Amino acid sequence: MAIDIFEKIKKNRGPLGQYSKGVHGYFTFPKLEGEIGNKMIFRGKECLVWSVNNYLGLANHPEVRKADADASAEWGLAYPMGSRMMTGQTGMHEALESEISEFMDKEDTILLNFGYQGMVSAIDSIVDRNDVIVYDSESHACILDGMRLHAGKRFVFKHNDMESFDKQMLRATKIVENTNGGILVITEGVFGMAGDQGKLKELVEFRKSGKYDFRLFVDDAHGFGTVGEKGQGAGEGQGVHDEIDILFGTFAKSMASIGAFICAEEHIVEFLRYNMRSQVFAKSLPMPLVVGARKRLELLRDQPQHKENLWKIASSLQTGLVDSGFDIGVTNSCVTPVFLKGNLAEATNLTFDLRENYNIFCSIVIYPVVPKDVIMLRLIPTAVHTLEDVNYTIETFVTVKNKLDAGEYQSEEMATVEVDSKS
Repeated sequence: MAIDIFEKIKKNRGPLGQYSKGVHGYFTFPKLEGEIGNKMIFRGKECLVWSVNNYLGLANHPEVRKADADASAEWGLAYPMGSRMMTGQTGMHEALESEISEFMDKEDTILLNFGYQGMVSAIDSIVDRNDVIVYDSESHACILDGMRLHAGKRFVFKHNDMESFDKQMLRATKIVENTNGGILVITEGVFGMAGDQGKLKELVEFRKSGKYDFRLFVDDAHGFGTVGEKGQGAGEGQGVHDEIDILFGTFAKSMASIGAFICAEEHIVEFLRYNMRSQVFAKSLPMPLVVGARKRLELLRDQPQHKENLWKIASSLQTGLVDSGFDIGVTNSCVTPVFLKGNLAEATNLTFDLRENYNIFCSIVIYPVVPKDVIMLRLIPTAVHTLEDVNYTIETFVTVKNKLDAGEYQSEEMATVEVDSKS
């Protein structure tokens, strides 16, 4: 007798969904309202926010707001209609791709409607059942989901561990020798949780040594616009930008918008244009988003003060936290994790205290993303934060850590909050 799928769902809500009734609207799906900036409104109160990926502070830059508004008034959100292959191609889309290629010093670029969707589809397009993927264990969910569509073998190496990479490449090489396939290595420029950069230079050195033959695909969603002298990303910062075969970036972080892109050699991009199902069968990116992306890229390129201020804030925050005795792991990007010891109940009680009594809103990360009995508070500095924000946050973190160590957040159950879902 068949199982009722809906009954199965009722019994198994998933690793996060099992907590939904107690956390929805507060710890998950919170509503941050008002102008996007260093301070926003949460549950009717102004909070200092460290959870928005508005790295360069462009979300409410006056030139950006004007470009978005003017483009919406001129074009609306419907134009162009259809996929780019059919009826959705415009000169503006082509111009944005050319400008990204020029900025990134790459031969060609393809625009993507969404980063997550685009990464999944790109992996599916590039490899076939004869190929092998070798990837970093901390790769983003979009990479993992893309590999689930892959009909061939895949091997994972321990995070940024070159000895583990060597072992997995040896396994992959033995397989492709028999399948007449190739090897695609996938990693990230900046890992979005812990903030450390992928070991791109070491991976390139492996290839240059001649020991292994592979192509390198780098997801640099958090590095684009923030790392490197120009802001090309981790590859530029590590001096191997030209050695990255396929480079992915998103508009959702530094450019504070929607959409993404892939840069590669012209023949690779041409292949993707005709084979990426997420683009071939999806409506073209609306014109206001394209116009807005061009303005954001212009500011990213021509106004380096935004990246400079971002790093001033990030460096002050990270240095101050370390000097105050906090563990921020091995981050070498703007992403700033703070690792504490505690269980789920303590994590929620501490976060509740930060938001309700100190008006600080930052993301909380718990098991299985981090080990059991570890609490990670993830802070995203931006160019619109101030040194006063940094100082207040560090002082507050010292206070709540002392409370945590003294057992003040201990309880039998995790904190839950009554939230009006319609508010």
